[in-house]
Amino acid sequence: MDIGPHKQAESVAADSVKGSVTPDDLLIQSRNRHFGGQEIENRWWMGGNPYGTAMYNALSISFPKGEAFFIESARKFQDGAPEKLRREIRAFIQQEVVHSREHLCFNRHIEAANYDTSRMEQSVTDVMERLKDMPDIEHLAGTICLEHMTAVLAAEMIRNPAHFKDADEEQRKLWLWHASEEIEHKGVTYDTWLHATRDWTRWQRWKLKSKFMARISYGFLKNRTKGAMDFLQQDGITGPRAWFGFAYYALVAPGPIGRTIWPMLKFFLPGFHPWNVDDRYLIPRAESEYEAAIMDPPEDTVTEIGERRQHVRLKKVA
Repeated sequence: MDIGPHKQAESVAADSVKGSVTPDDLLIQSRNRHFGGQEIENRWWMGGNPYGTAMYNALSISFPKGEAFFIESARKFQDGAPEKLRREIRAFIQQEVVHSREHLCFNRHIEAANYDTSRMEQSVTDVMERLKDMPDIEHLAGTICLEHMTAVLAAEMIRNPAHFKDADEEQRKLWLWHASEEIEHKGVTYDTWLHATRDWTRWQRWKLKSKFMARISYGFLKNRTKGAMDFLQQDGITGPRAWFGFAYYALVAPGPIGRTIWPMLKFFLPGFHPWNVDDRYLIPRAESEYEAAIMDPPEDTVTEIGERRQHVRLKKVA
């Protein structure tokens, strides 16, 4: 039955989030890849570079608990959201569940390479403990900050082949797969935030999210640098050598952090939205070999991370 152009426009409007510029044709799909069966062959798997290895190892340690936090933050605002956004939240959860699974496996392989990760894992746990008593909307504000940081870094990873050109093959595949999906779902929590704060003024919204970005970016960089220094110390690299070597890697060459400072700061601009920059063209550069692993569209319910871990042995999962 033809419902007419006015009814169609009303239907689209009812299914949209005010202020969102997420592409209408965006398809978020989980590529159910398994990397955990591939042990780390070289202790410094980033082409023999201890600084790059330490940086990405420190990032990975934070991912499983961080992504579980993102999932719960988005899930709390799923009810009452427009149908399109509900579908995107479910797809976002499905992707993050798999990311968490694979980085949990990767982290166990870091331990198998004779690294002690207990201090870094405890640091992440301590941060989660400090956050748990905050209101749900503040959890969501923190999530959009971290999702923006992750998406910007993901785009840089794929855009610039220098970052992983010498990395061990299986680890390179893991990180580029993860990066491609971070780009794909980069607007989901932000649209959730826009919908959840739809009755706020623009000033109220900007003030809270900017406060959280300032705090979280400082804490994130401080804690990940501390983690990298921990890894380097375990490799016998300490003092000025560790600090200057790591700073040069992170900020100069190849400079994954230095090259993303301006894109990170765009978060503070009026009218910011993650999809103001449409970088979907980067996704095929990383995903071509993963097409066969694309999962079915998510159902209304998604199994909790904890439940999945209980039912699947580590070696069989990945």
